[in-house]
Amino acid sequence: MFLKIKHFLSKIKILRSFLVRIFIIIVLVGSLPSLFIRYGILSTYTERAISLRISDVQTQGRILANHLVTYNYLQDSTSEVINAELSQLAEVYNGRVLIVDQNFKVIKDTYGLSVGKFMVSEEIIKCFNGENTTNYDEKNQYIEMTIPIVVSVEQTNPEGQSVSTSVVQGVLLISVSTESTQMTLRLLNRNAVLIELALFILIVGIAGGIAYLVTRPFHHVTSEIQKLQAGHYNDKISVPEYWETERISDAFNELYARIRVLDESRDEFVSNVSHELKTPMTSMKVLADSLLMQEDVPAELYREFMVDIADEIDRENKIINDLLSLVKMDKTKADLNIAQTDINALLELILKRLRPIAIKRDVEITLECIRPVTAEVDEVKLTLAISNLVENAIKYNNEHGWVKVLLDADHQYFTVEVSDSGLGIPEEAMDHIYERFYRVDKSHSREIGGTGLGLAITRSAILMHRGTIRASSTVGEGTTFLVRIPLIYVK
Repeated sequence: MFLKIKHFLSKIKILRSFLVRIFIIIVLVGSLPSLFIRYGILSTYTERAISLRISDVQTQGRILANHLVTYNYLQDSTSEVINAELSQLAEVYNGRVLIVDQNFKVIKDTYGLSVGKFMVSEEIIKCFNGENTTNYDEKNQYIEMTIPIVVSVEQTNPEGQSVSTSVVQGVLLISVSTESTQMTLRLLNRNAVLIELALFILIVGIAGGIAYLVTRPFHHVTSEIQKLQAGHYNDKISVPEYWETERISDAFNELYARIRVLDESRDEFVSNVSHELKTPMTSMKVLADSLLMQEDVPAELYREFMVDIADEIDRENKIINDLLSLVKMDKTKADLNIAQTDINALLELILKRLRPIAIKRDVEITLECIRPVTAEVDEVKLTLAISNLVENAIKYNNEHGWVKVLLDADHQYFTVEVSDSGLGIPEEAMDHIYERFYRVDKSHSREIGGTGLGLAITRSAILMHRGTIRASSTVGEGTTFLVRIPLIYVK
């Protein structure tokens, strides 16, 4: 039931407003206590008033009961003094007085309706047994009580001594109205309601003001963001009124900065892709136009130009393939074909494939495995990542250089360290090596056919495995990449 009410309230758009919720909370917090206070005060007053009235009537009733014994009213009910007292008591308390003798016969009724009749009830029987009773009928607004009429009787005990004994010879049955108490209660309640209404109006006004003041900084945040979206500001937003709004502003500024970086990165990426794809096309167009403009082109020149065109086509194809690989890596929903893989065997296979390139460049490749390693990885993507690292180590190496691949593991991760004796990477370039199309030495990269996408692909593949990659380098001495990947893949 509660969930249904919550679901219904969630559909009411105005109740989703923070301002409205603050307003409602303040009104409830301010109004509900006054309702409870009014109820408590009126209840306490009612209990107190009824208790005082009962006590007062009981006192008068005991006095009257003593007078009844003094004037021997149970045997002779013609006493004008007692009758006057009975009438006065009934009139003062707007009630009714009945006197019942020990035979349960009514000998006096101030209403004159039950004289001579017999009256037997649980309260009267209890009273004859010496137990006073008092009942308050809230619905009919009257109090009914019984008071015993006790007579002292002299009796002789078995020892022959005279002993005074109290004997209940009658019952005084008194019913008094509580109408005056109820009238006072209604008057108090009406005045309390008027005060509550005035207080409620005041609370509503205060709640509206407080809710507006509390939520104004959030409206300020919205306004600042809307101005930023409209292009009125190119700077950060700042709403320091609250710690919360300051955190929201800081979080938005960080997000906005990241979006701007992403926009700039996207624009740069598009520009780089256009440039990289256009360059081979331009080269092929120039070579083709050169052949077309000449007549009787020698076969040797023709062959040379066609070889250059084929190289440009290969370069274009490599760029496209790397771009496709990177796009696949960038997809957040890209599926990994995770399986238990022998990492030692995988590295041996990678080096076997790349060894011809190393031999061609006179670079020595060595693999050192500290221990056997089996891990849950995507073999294809991990092969691509490690191959890029080793291939870069070969291509960007010195003549007669070396490349060393080291495999190790602990109880949670395995590490692959790829180090070389190559050209090295300048310190200022270390923060950019994973950026797409970034090249430390563009002229040298173009000579060896680099596209500037290899390390970006490698990093994406490693991150997909919940791994990390770190690089350290010294210019002229070489570079070391350290890859760390969990042995068990965690989704």
